[in-house]
Amino acid sequence: MSTREREVAERRGFLKALGLAAGGAAAAGVAEAAGPVRADAVPPGAARKENEADRLKARYQPNSADVQAFYRTNRYGG
Repeated sequence: MSTREREVAERRGFLKALGLAAGGAAAAGVAEAAGPVRADAVPPGAARKENEADRLKARYQPNSADVQAFYRTNRYGG
């Protein structure tokens, strides 16, 4: 490969990397402008409506079968 061909190849590689970086930055900017995405976000149509009593009730039940099986399987005291 001649020196001239090598220079052209290096220039093309540099311009390609520059274009990819600009595209990535633009995509990140658009995603950030849309607002942060929460891990526990639920689509509006699929959201379950809870009343005050449902929000305040105790959900952890230590004597349920699945909790007892978890502690038994993992050999925790409980």
